[in-house]
Amino acid sequence: MANDARHPGEPHTWLMHVGGEDVPAVDGETIDVITPIDRTRVIATVPRGRAADADRAVAAARAAYGSWSALPFTERQRLLVRIADTLEEHAEELAQLTALDTGNALRTQARPESALLAACFRYFGGVAGEVKGTVLPTAPDQLQYTRRQPMGVVAAILPWNSPLMIAAFKAPAALAAGNTLVLKAAEDAPLTILRLAQLCARHLPPGVLNVVTGYGPEVGEALVDHPGVDKVSFTGSTVVGRRVAARAGERLAPTSLELGGKSPCIVFPDAATPETVEQVVLATRFARQSQSCTSGSRLFLHEKVHDQFLDLLVERTSQLVVGDPREESTDIGCIINEKQWQRVQGFIEDGMAQPGVEVAYDGRPALRVGPPGFYHAPMILTQVSNDWRIAREEIFGPVLSVIPWRDEDEVVAMANDTHYGLAAFVFSHDIDAALRTAHRIDAGWVQVNQGGGQMVGQSYGGMKASGIGRELSLEGMLEGFTRIKQVNVRIR
Repeated sequence: MANDARHPGEPHTWLMHVGGEDVPAVDGETIDVITPIDRTRVIATVPRGRAADADRAVAAARAAYGSWSALPFTERQRLLVRIADTLEEHAEELAQLTALDTGNALRTQARPESALLAACFRYFGGVAGEVKGTVLPTAPDQLQYTRRQPMGVVAAILPWNSPLMIAAFKAPAALAAGNTLVLKAAEDAPLTILRLAQLCARHLPPGVLNVVTGYGPEVGEALVDHPGVDKVSFTGSTVVGRRVAARAGERLAPTSLELGGKSPCIVFPDAATPETVEQVVLATRFARQSQSCTSGSRLFLHEKVHDQFLDLLVERTSQLVVGDPREESTDIGCIINEKQWQRVQGFIEDGMAQPGVEVAYDGRPALRVGPPGFYHAPMILTQVSNDWRIAREEIFGPVLSVIPWRDEDEVVAMANDTHYGLAAFVFSHDIDAALRTAHRIDAGWVQVNQGGGQMVGQSYGGMKASGIGRELSLEGMLEGFTRIKQVNVRIR
């Protein structure tokens, strides 16, 4: 049966979207998609793409590139805005499918994610006319100007934690700039991306947006290696990102990488308030099972307010509801799969084995849900040392490490003592101290006195091992999806 999202909870067969058509894998293989809500339940099957499927998708994107890139920007703008309208009409459907596909809670994550998707298509439609060059002052017999041109065929490789959100960071920017696109959906959560392709197909010419499914080593690496792919945009772990960059680099293909994080969350003594607690809870991304690269997973509390703030934080965290992500009352949904659930357990066991560690909060005994779903309550460990494994490696689960500090230079040094550099959070009522600290932290995305704050139009990306390039902004579109050509003309 072809793709059909009228009943997203019912098992059915989904197909890849290539060249404007829904197609199976070339060799007919499939992958079972299991919802994290119930590990015994297959909710769909998707094609198991391989190199031949990458070839087919790249060929479709290449065939569509000439006419798409030649369109006046006003035409691409019109189509992207129409897509935004369609995505808004289907926002609740996409949110419900997200909850089932990823385990992200409907109210706290899935609905905001589908709303952001529509907003990004609208924003990048609006700035499509900014893909423009400059005329240089020169001699009277010379016309010297630059053109910003599309990269060509872009392969965008998506993660499983927030597929629609990451697709929103990449797809509309690439399309607005005149590129054609092959999206590789994560095998653990491919359904929302396939549905996105269906909705976009109502407005885009065939081949402009293609979606392939399958395992990373089989179809993902085939796209990275493909000579017909002009740019690779990847979001995922730092370990895999290094491999993607190395393979693409062998053929000198440009890459942009949004990778892992171990983000510091710094609370100054004047900010130990219930309002800050709310923002710190938001920064932890507990409501996303902390399956977020921007999770403020290292909480630095000034020793003067350490115990007071920690008490407030524990009280607030204990109020969060872990449950079925489709229920309106749920704050925290499911971890994506058993492998990741066990990985989180391993970090907890390692952290609790360290000398001097204290358990400030462990919500696991009070859980009212469990198998067959991959549910996991938050855990807060305190008196953590910044050199422990739980304070250095990305867990991608709801485990918060609390580290005391007393001196500003000391806390900045600890915050920067990591190979990551994606996000950071600073809380202080002294705006001088807050901004001074924000400017000193090695992170590409810093929030002051708030745990969220991300919006369309702001540049997003990391430093150090957290990535290369920027997304979600005009600057990110120009940097990531266009290249400059210099044209010099002698005038007779």
